[in-house]
Amino acid sequence: MPNTPRPKVIVTRRLPQAVETRMAELFDVELNLTDTPFSQEQLADAARRCDVLVPTVTDHVDAAVFAAAAEAGRLKLCANFGVGVDHIDLHAARVAKVTVTNTPGVLTDDTADMVMALILSVPRRLGEGEKLVRQGNWAGWSPTGMLGHRITGKRLGIIGMGRIGSAVARRARAFGLTVHYHNRTRLPPSIEAEMEATWWADLDAMLARVDIISINCPHTPDTHHLIDARRFALMQKSAYIINAARGEIVDENALCEALAKGQIAGAGLDVFEHEPAVDPRLLDLPGVVLLPHMGSATFEGRQAMGEKVIANIRVWVDGHRPPDIVLEGWA
Repeated sequence: MPNTPRPKVIVTRRLPQAVETRMAELFDVELNLTDTPFSQEQLADAARRCDVLVPTVTDHVDAAVFAAAAEAGRLKLCANFGVGVDHIDLHAARVAKVTVTNTPGVLTDDTADMVMALILSVPRRLGEGEKLVRQGNWAGWSPTGMLGHRITGKRLGIIGMGRIGSAVARRARAFGLTVHYHNRTRLPPSIEAEMEATWWADLDAMLARVDIISINCPHTPDTHHLIDARRFALMQKSAYIINAARGEIVDENALCEALAKGQIAGAGLDVFEHEPAVDPRLLDLPGVVLLPHMGSATFEGRQAMGEKVIANIRVWVDGHRPPDIVLEGWA
């Protein structure tokens, strides 16, 4: 807890104006009005000077940053603007006795909508069709022009049946997809029955049987390169892979090779392994839809994320346990 009623809060990126304004009213806030991502040196400097750091997915809050914080002895709360915390070294945060919070629950529908958009876009070749029109190469309707595949009746395999995975499953059922899923723990029978979902304990077995694969799990050491060359080889040649979770879950080099060799039919990607860098091979391959990490990019979602960040900080300032705690940094 800071000694002053207005803790020093440093925000690493531009947030919605209403969120920044409210923070200015409540805290001694330092905003990043240029929206230029912090370097590691800037992150370490911020960690020395603030009580609360508000990072985003573009910040690598690593051991060096927390070491700088521990040396200064001021930073006590890392209030992440986002759900995923794979960019934050939680072990180092624990050592530095820094509490970490996130913003769960408010991005479920936005992300699930984007997943569904990609599920529709890739088999129906919407990206290719849009380019054809924009480039002035469309010669008019043809009975055999721009043929794709319908999704009704296809099998969707969801990797990670948490909030977002479940929301994707419910949307998919409305489009006539049959839902399969792989999860660390099986869902209760009542939820499986509601979604008419089939659980696979063995991920490899599911991958070999489904037509569309949607990745909706978090990025952890266990899921890093979960989808690699070996697993691409298991998939049907007519299969499509959709990733709106984290780019590091898919071995991007193996993905490019699988697409080039025709091991799978296509991919819809909203995230990339080394973003913002994108493997140039993906830009030229047919059957690929690429988006700039915009799955949660709605005005409503960003506002709700900011409100959760503020709520976590205010509860912490009042000496209580923040509602969206990921790691508790004090005894």
